[in-house]
Amino acid sequence: KMSVPDYMQCAEDHQTLLVVVQPIGIVPEESFFRIYKRISAVSQVNVRDSQRVLYIRYRHHYPPENNEWGDFQTHRKVVGLITITECSSAKEWPQTFEKFHLQKEMYGSTLYDSRLFVFGLQGEIAEQPRTDVAFYPSYDECETVEKRIEDFIESLFIVLESKRLDRATDKSGDKIPLLCVPFEKKDFVGLDTDSRHYKKRCQGRMRKHVGDLCLQAGMLQDSLVHYHMAVELLRSVNDFLWLGAALEGLCSASVIYHYPGGTGGKVGSRRAQGGSLSAEAGNRHRPGKDGISVLFCALTSNGINADTSAEIGRAKNCLSPEDIIEKYKEAISYYGKYKNAGVIELEACVKAVRVLAMQKRSMEASEFLQNAVYINLRQLSEEEKIQRYSILSELYERIGFHRKSAFFKRIAAMQCAAPSIPEPGWRACYKLLLETLPGYSLSLDPQDFSKGTHRGWAAVQMRLLHELVYASRRMGNPALCVRHLSFLLQTMLDFLSDQEKKDVTQSLESYTAKCPGTMEVITLPDGLKLPPVPFTKLPIVKSVKLLNLPTSLRPHKMKSLLGQNVSTKSPFIYSPIIAHSRGEERNKKIDFQWVQGDVCEVQLMVYNPMPFELRVENMGLLTTGVEFESLPAALSLPAESGLYPVTLVGVPQTTGQITVNGYHTSVFGVFSDCLLDSLPGVKTSGCTVEVIPALPRLQISTSLPRSAHTLQPSSGDEISTNVSVQLYNGETQQLIIKLENIGTEPLEKLEVTAKTVNTKEKLYGDFLSWNLEDTLCQFPLKPGKIATFVVNIKVKLDFSCQENLLQDLSDDGISVSGLPLSSPFRQVVKPRVETKPLNPQESSKVGDFSHVKVGE
Repeated sequence: KMSVPDYMQCAEDHQTLLVVVQPIGIVPEESFFRIYKRISAVSQVNVRDSQRVLYIRYRHHYPPENNEWGDFQTHRKVVGLITITECSSAKEWPQTFEKFHLQKEMYGSTLYDSRLFVFGLQGEIAEQPRTDVAFYPSYDECETVEKRIEDFIESLFIVLESKRLDRATDKSGDKIPLLCVPFEKKDFVGLDTDSRHYKKRCQGRMRKHVGDLCLQAGMLQDSLVHYHMAVELLRSVNDFLWLGAALEGLCSASVIYHYPGGTGGKVGSRRAQGGSLSAEAGNRHRPGKDGISVLFCALTSNGINADTSAEIGRAKNCLSPEDIIEKYKEAISYYGKYKNAGVIELEACVKAVRVLAMQKRSMEASEFLQNAVYINLRQLSEEEKIQRYSILSELYERIGFHRKSAFFKRIAAMQCAAPSIPEPGWRACYKLLLETLPGYSLSLDPQDFSKGTHRGWAAVQMRLLHELVYASRRMGNPALCVRHLSFLLQTMLDFLSDQEKKDVTQSLESYTAKCPGTMEVITLPDGLKLPPVPFTKLPIVKSVKLLNLPTSLRPHKMKSLLGQNVSTKSPFIYSPIIAHSRGEERNKKIDFQWVQGDVCEVQLMVYNPMPFELRVENMGLLTTGVEFESLPAALSLPAESGLYPVTLVGVPQTTGQITVNGYHTSVFGVFSDCLLDSLPGVKTSGCTVEVIPALPRLQISTSLPRSAHTLQPSSGDEISTNVSVQLYNGETQQLIIKLENIGTEPLEKLEVTAKTVNTKEKLYGDFLSWNLEDTLCQFPLKPGKIATFVVNIKVKLDFSCQENLLQDLSDDGISVSGLPLSSPFRQVVKPRVETKPLNPQESSKVGDFSHVKVGE
């Protein structure tokens, strides 16, 4: 029973000669495969004086029991053996040569020829000319390896051609031997060898065998003829196993004709039938002048090697592409009758799938693959199971069944870590799991999941991600565990149950306790890069709003209270064309300013989607354009909270344009940089604001008590307060005003103006007077210093000719309000004011500001 299937088999392999390349003794693996690669590169040789091409299939390992099926299908027969060995001294040579002969005996019944390549031996032995042995000083000094292989293949052809001629000749009166597969030999003991049925069986099997030899010898038309005759003979005697082989041979020859490029998936790896090499290439393939070349010349002189095929005859006997598949089905059904032919049946299914893939007939190909899955073989080893499932996965991928391909590759991955394996291959398991991701519409880039609609089966994707986490842990790579768990939580949050959310977050916290999650790209050994996974859903941000400074700190454009407007006017240009850009709202400039050195605020409306309290640590702003000190905050959001306002603060250190790009968080031990560009649902009225240079800050207090009511409403552009005093006509009182510099910039100038309030169109006299000379002597007022100046209030009214004036005065009273102070020297910056808290003992002080304009 053939035990080891070759899942890489394809229809064109039926025309190849099988050559095994093996080491003898101790040969370094790297050196062996270095030479093996050079040997296997000589896979096609053009027969000189002919259009025939010989194809060679190399294997560095081949089970001897498979070789016993060489009569059933000749491409399974080892016809060539190449051995590689190291020999450093003449004393070792006899033992080395003996090992070579022992190796030949393993495949001795089928070998046509063999070669021994010896590396390292020099001297008298190496100088003796030998046909079957080649000596080389080292692995670097072996330029003639390819030439030796070409000569070796020519010698294989001589033997092949001799056997083909011997078997194809009709020898009347001679009995045709009965070719058998290993398990049949006991069944034919005692049969009547003279019966017509037996003879037909012998003839049919031999015809099929000759067809195989013709196919290997490059005679495609002859092989088609022999296969057709074999099918008729074998069908008449119900020899189903060999009938299946004849049908498969017919399919293989037809596939080679229809698809000269091959069906194995290597584009351009095979030369079209009838193609010839250049003259130089043909000369390279000429054998040496020895006994073999003499026999070769004798054969060619009789025209034996000429391919008698013609296009008309070839098309007549060749199956159509549709018929090829039907014959494959018939052959596989015959193989299925024999439990010992499971490997043959499996390989036939694989070959048919490769042909159907070329024909773009995916559904029919899937039926063959489904049949291959259920073919019962012997108890396979874990390594063989991995190979089987991997090849099935590749075949499903080739016919476009991506999810089915991923399914079998995932089974192969699980097989790498089966409990029966002493040392589970977790790295191989992890690598295979990664290869299944495209089949399940899964990408490890979180950006692919931010576009809205979810693709694929979420339940399967979550299972696969859990398996990646587990494999990462068994590999001893906690950083990979954290990255995959973070990805699972971020992308599959909508599909997780409440309990699953708790379980995943608990696992994540246990991993991040050893290895915190970062925003660095993780590069795997095979070069695959895993991008960072920012937690944009923990919490979910719905809106971002930049806040203006408090009223007392807002800068305003300075207007001279003395009538001079120091602001420069710019021309106004009207254009009916409005430019629209994708990020227009986000990038547009806001109409207020922030001030260097002052605390600025950004308000976020956030939502906690988790069924438990969400702790967000180290949450702060991400900005560009200006050096910015973000002051991190810590949040604790209730379970499944509604929109919750969160204010993030920071201090701009320099001036210019500042843009709020996003925010950073630390959740469950994972650090995230969340950019607003990756949050399509976020509403914002603009995230770019101007930061102006630092301004002075002035606090004003007066000696008069605060007024109970406002006589003049504030315009909104100024800070005002109201103090009250009640005087009799002719009475005088002093108002003492303290000016304290509570900022970091010096106050350089002071300007004071008075405005008279008209009430009921009654004009009163000038009540206020002051002298700023003593006060200005204290300027520039440095930070922390206090300056004072005195305002004299004198009531002087003329009651003559004013009827009912006394009554009006008693009704209205006279108040002084809004003592405006300003300094016109700063033209561009806007003033700021701040209220300084008052002590209870200083109840007479007013901690508010009148209209103030200050500057450097």
